[in-house]
Amino acid sequence: MKVFYRNKNKNKNKHASRGMILLNVIIFSAIAITFTMAVSIWASSSLAVVRSVFHKEQALQIAEAGIDYYRWHLAHAPSDFQDGTGVPGPYVHNFNDKDGNAIGTFTLTITPPTTGSTIVTIDSVGRVNAYPNVKRTIRVRLAIPSFAKYSIVANSAMRFGVGTEVFGPIHSNGGIRFDGLAHNLVTSAVTSYDDPDHSGAVEFGVHTHVNVPPASGINDTFRAGEAPPTNPIATRNDLFLAGRQFPIPATDFTGITSDLSTIKTNAQSGGKYLAPSGALGYHIILKTNDTYDVYKVTSLASASSSCSSNSSGGDSTWGTWSIKTTGGQTFVANYANPANGLIFVEDTVWVDGQINTARLTIAAGKFPDNASTRKSIIVNKNLLYTLYDGTDVISLLAQQDVLVGMVSDTVLRIDAATMAINGKVGRKYYASSCSPYHSRSQITLYGMIATNLRYGFAFTNGTGYIDRIIIYDANLLYGPPPSFPLTSDKYSTISWEEIK
Repeated sequence: MKVFYRNKNKNKNKHASRGMILLNVIIFSAIAITFTMAVSIWASSSLAVVRSVFHKEQALQIAEAGIDYYRWHLAHAPSDFQDGTGVPGPYVHNFNDKDGNAIGTFTLTITPPTTGSTIVTIDSVGRVNAYPNVKRTIRVRLAIPSFAKYSIVANSAMRFGVGTEVFGPIHSNGGIRFDGLAHNLVTSAVTSYDDPDHSGAVEFGVHTHVNVPPASGINDTFRAGEAPPTNPIATRNDLFLAGRQFPIPATDFTGITSDLSTIKTNAQSGGKYLAPSGALGYHIILKTNDTYDVYKVTSLASASSSCSSNSSGGDSTWGTWSIKTTGGQTFVANYANPANGLIFVEDTVWVDGQINTARLTIAAGKFPDNASTRKSIIVNKNLLYTLYDGTDVISLLAQQDVLVGMVSDTVLRIDAATMAINGKVGRKYYASSCSPYHSRSQITLYGMIATNLRYGFAFTNGTGYIDRIIIYDANLLYGPPPSFPLTSDKYSTISWEEIK
């Protein structure tokens, strides 16, 4: 008889195996579910991030569209800073897609130029309608460059002698002979020209007569090494620290007379207009309290007969151009600086003094424009700023010349943008017989010089100012004095930034 025994351990093992499988299924299922959920959450989060990035980029493009729109607006209405509405902003515009559906808005805040400046600040906020909490803000500064693009700009051939140091770009529509030290680029509109200071063949549009180191001194005769067809042109970094370039396009001097006429009109309506004095002209002394004194000039310093006869050189406008120290002027009045910064004098005017947080244009001229009656501006004593960050600005716009007279300070500083529309910026020739005024020590000009004719404060025989230091005020380019001539009517972008 066979007896069968039930294997209880075997059944237990079978149940244990089934339990393990079930546990593994549960564990792996939980892992799979967790992973799937994580992937779903990640995918959803990534999609949200992608959408956020997309809409942020879309908001940025909408904000940029706002800038483009107002740049276009200014091209058609350069002086409209109220979006054609005539009322203060901000100004909200819909932004449409290609089908004409509004998908967002840009909001513009326009900050117009300060007095004398051409800088317009535009803040554009871009938003997407579907995600109103998403926005991007762009700030752009647009400006029209003024005539003060150069430290010195001339409409005729120029010569810079030994002892001249210039900090800023130099340009002439004629040629340039440069024997000083230039810290910036020197350019000319001509490839070559006949230097009027010596005989011989033509030389480069920008050339020098300083001997090549280690030699020293200058050679006043024709320099073959500084003339065509020499190639390559010598670098001469002992003189041209930033190089020289020629030819480049000429600077347009036409139309500046009409700018002067406009200044007269605006001075009569909202500035200060000084009618013909009935004497020799006016003397304006600027003050740091935003006022200025006006004197009527009645007598000029005289020169000895030898000084006059030896120095005129056929110059019909030769004279001392200096007010007589005693009894040479009478007080007229003290005036507040005009709100629009314009002072127009229909007579000759002498200017000196100091300003503090002021922006002024002093112009001299007589209309209708006639070569025999054109008026000049003279500076014989310091004309100074207090602040040199662009806050203080003066321009001297003369229909004829901007001059330094015979009886001028031996150390003289002129802080101003000077422009001689039909004449020159400089000093007349005073020979040694005009002693002690024939030789002056140092003149510093901070600002810029625009001269129709050849500029100069010194002469080759050692008369005039021995040292001439010319420093370019870069603030003048986009922040010129009131009504200072501009180079165009087109705005250009000078800065772009995103505002967080």
